[in-house]
Amino acid sequence: MQVDIAIVGAGPVGLAFAQSLQGSGYSIALVDRQALDDLATPAFDGREIALTHASRQILQDLGAWQHIAQQDISVLRDAQIFNGPSLHALKVDAALAGVDELGYFVPNHLIRKALFAAVKARTDVQLLGGVSVTGIQTAAHANTLALSNGATVQARLVVAADSRYSETRRMMGIAADMHDFARTMLVCRFAHEAEHEHISWQWFDYGQTLALLPLNGRASNVVLTLPQHAMQSLLALDEAALSANISARFAYRLGAMQQEGRPHTYPLVATYARQFVAPRYALVGDAAVGMHPITAHGFNFGLQSQKRLADQLWLGKRRNADVAAAAFLQAYERQHRAATWPLYQATNAIAQLYTDDRAPVRALRSGLLRVAQTVQPFRKMLAGHLTQSHGM
Repeated sequence: MQVDIAIVGAGPVGLAFAQSLQGSGYSIALVDRQALDDLATPAFDGREIALTHASRQILQDLGAWQHIAQQDISVLRDAQIFNGPSLHALKVDAALAGVDELGYFVPNHLIRKALFAAVKARTDVQLLGGVSVTGIQTAAHANTLALSNGATVQARLVVAADSRYSETRRMMGIAADMHDFARTMLVCRFAHEAEHEHISWQWFDYGQTLALLPLNGRASNVVLTLPQHAMQSLLALDEAALSANISARFAYRLGAMQQEGRPHTYPLVATYARQFVAPRYALVGDAAVGMHPITAHGFNFGLQSQKRLADQLWLGKRRNADVAAAAFLQAYERQHRAATWPLYQATNAIAQLYTDDRAPVRALRSGLLRVAQTVQPFRKMLAGHLTQSHGM
């Protein structure tokens, strides 16, 4: 098979990138190890994606947002950040950014489903499901992907959207800095007695990190981070015991909490590729930048990475350049690195500081939040950053 662009990975970022090139005239192959039926109807994976205003606009422009039912979209009005047992919080209000809400929560599997439906309706994208890439051969005019079914795909440009553990990134000899936080993240929906008022919580408690992502009704997605050995003990509990355990971890601030659905767990590993591009090759999504979830920008960065790359390809096409012209790939790398590197470093630093439970650090943690709450320009800047209401 010969195509202009081969995309490895049919997750939401890979699908969004294919959709961003609709009408470009480029022939596209989309390769994923999952079967097409599984891609068309992805299973619920426990993850609620926090979308900024900029990311919502991208999904609207791609024709995906319109296919997500309104009842599945939860508004994020404000946010609160707690430290330890204190009830004092750093509050981030949407009004500080001049908007009615900070963002939106949407189940990950519904975003994937909407994007897949949009891509599948096109005739210029060939979907290759149930196969993986086993090798890449580079050449001056095209790169060739060897697939697990024995077939090959020759592409003038290969775009990897195959996770923060990207196999094609390694095949291309691109190193990545990986930070293993030695923690496991649990995500699970819980109903609760008190109203959350569509306010999210980020609670850096001692020995654990908790987050509450408000959903419609008296329900939230709970995110709990623990060392692996502690998480294994928690997962051994039955539904009633787990519900009681989570209620106690939240100090009954929302009353009794009742588990809804099964919990899902994920390792906490942050990744930053040392290069985003190579000859006839580019990284997008988590393959380029895999964020710690505390700033809720991982998916937003991924969605915006594919837009930055697509914008460069459109610019190159208008100038009759090769689809993999180095100047446009390098422009994408510069833009995306400038947009992600500062927050990536800051996020890792915050995660390390607010999971350090030594006595002197505890005092520093609490003091920083109290000071931040009194500095209005800082809170306004944080609100604007979280909303991205004025674009990426």
